[in-house]
Amino acid sequence: MMSVVEKLVSEEVEGNVVSDVVVRFAGDSGDGMQLTGNNFTEATAVYGNDLATFPDFPAEIRAPAGATFGVSAFQIYFGSEDVTTAGDEVDVLVAMNPAALITNLDDLVNGGLIILDSGSFTDKNRVRAGYSSNPLEDGSLDSYRLISIDIGKQVLEAVKPFGLSHKFALRCKNMWTLGLVMWLFDRSRDITIDGLRAKFAHKPEIAEANVAALNAGHAYGETAELPTGVEVYKVPKADVKSGLYRNITGTEALAFGLLAGGQLAKVPLMFASYPITPASSLLHTLSSKKQFDIITFQAEDEIAAACAAIGASFAGSLGVTSSSGPGISLKGEAISLACATELPLVIVNTQRGGPSTGLPTKTEQSDLNQAMFGRHADTSLPIVAAATCADCFDVAIEAVRIATKFTTPVILLSDGYIANASEPWRVPDFDEYESFPVQFATEQEKFTPANRDSETLARVWAKPGTPGLEHRIGGIEKSFETGDISYDPDNHQKMTNVRKAKVDQIANYLPDQKVSLGSESGALAVVGWGSTYGAIHQAVKRCRTEGIEVSHIHVRYMWPYPSNFEQLLKGFDQILVPEMNMGQFVDIIRSRFLIDAKRLNKVSGQPFKIREIEDAIKSLLESSS
Repeated sequence: MMSVVEKLVSEEVEGNVVSDVVVRFAGDSGDGMQLTGNNFTEATAVYGNDLATFPDFPAEIRAPAGATFGVSAFQIYFGSEDVTTAGDEVDVLVAMNPAALITNLDDLVNGGLIILDSGSFTDKNRVRAGYSSNPLEDGSLDSYRLISIDIGKQVLEAVKPFGLSHKFALRCKNMWTLGLVMWLFDRSRDITIDGLRAKFAHKPEIAEANVAALNAGHAYGETAELPTGVEVYKVPKADVKSGLYRNITGTEALAFGLLAGGQLAKVPLMFASYPITPASSLLHTLSSKKQFDIITFQAEDEIAAACAAIGASFAGSLGVTSSSGPGISLKGEAISLACATELPLVIVNTQRGGPSTGLPTKTEQSDLNQAMFGRHADTSLPIVAAATCADCFDVAIEAVRIATKFTTPVILLSDGYIANASEPWRVPDFDEYESFPVQFATEQEKFTPANRDSETLARVWAKPGTPGLEHRIGGIEKSFETGDISYDPDNHQKMTNVRKAKVDQIANYLPDQKVSLGSESGALAVVGWGSTYGAIHQAVKRCRTEGIEVSHIHVRYMWPYPSNFEQLLKGFDQILVPEMNMGQFVDIIRSRFLIDAKRLNKVSGQPFKIREIEDAIKSLLESSS
């Protein structure tokens, strides 16, 4: 892709109009880079660009100032066309200290723009970041365009009228920087100013100091003599479908989808969780939505959270629990209990880098094997995976539908990238969603807790307090006929078979697997799941514009698969599966369908770049030609 510089000098571009830009804000975890990025995102969304973001923050709550492992970054890719990832190479890098520069410079395009705080480039900070010489003086940045400003000095002057201490005054540096970047891309400051005044309503001097810093940074861009070629960049509005939009993170969309699913099922929700990064934000979001018939509960540990959710389902609510990989392991026995009791339960796994504590703030999708096989005995359950932030809404509704229709636990796979990233979401018309109200048992005649629907094989769901329907269930094997405890070997074989058959035949109630982009047969299909969607989509799109015969298939239903899935895969000469793990999905495809699928694996805590998948597509097709 062309950098901003190349786009500006291209004959195809008039003046300073560019179609898309990647901007990254980077600094210490205390520099407010996430807040800065979020404010710029809001302004960009209001302007009308399509966008995607990638917050990338350290695991330490507050790393030592100037340390490279404490750098917090926020990347936004915005443009006038379809945007599905947070971008590859960075066009504009905002570096608040030497550590931010040295850890992010490799991602900046040649000729890209650097905005840095020269006041932070002290001898101490440079040494701590790993510089042997001053990059502002040694020529190492000559291949880039540089705006070097002593931001601290500028901020202290801007907020002087508000009487803040030196420490609090310097906390406004991120707003000053934001003002400059807003000038650079012609963004309105109004929404940020309104937000600052609302946030600090009880501390007006803090609010007005930040507003003053924001305006001062913007004014600096207007009045200072900046390097040649640095001017306001115009990124045209995206041509999007009309409607009501809001910027949404994957966590927010997931929360809204769970609430919507409860409303469509006409059943109250009980969300039980234990804090763990990056899944905790789902509890935070849902705890403020009690008006939608949901109870939230922070348990003392992961096991208690899962068991509380199962208890809620037994009592007639829909239990929901969430965690990340290590917490899902702890919930494993309870999830098997839910399979044995055949109660509806939604288990959200927001995957992160592992194993164990691993990379708690970085993304990965290495828990597919855990979701498929991580229980005792032959215990299968449905698995669905979200592809994008907005997709989390519909996937959550689908998880609720499957759980309640088939009285089964359902695992919903998300990951740290989806959870923390954001994108514009067209708010759907809720009236267009078909409801699927829960049918609780009411007939007393011939009632047993072992009664099943003859078509779906779903076990009867009876509220335990209903007169005449008193019953008990548990983890010990039960009689197929009565639901009473049974140790009979033939009965255990039958119960194992029927539990498996119930999950397997869910495939009959799923929509056919579609091709996301391209033809339904051909030379190559790139098959993905989860948050790899955006990078795969763009890579396939670019290859197809070059005349390369390639399609994109993205899987939502990870188990059971749609009925046509195998046939669709076998319509392609080759299959390539990019995953942020060591090849879990590709191994399943190879073993289950005997297809010689090729793997493209990445386990770095970072999402795929478009070019990585694009290069793999071309390399695979060239090697087979």
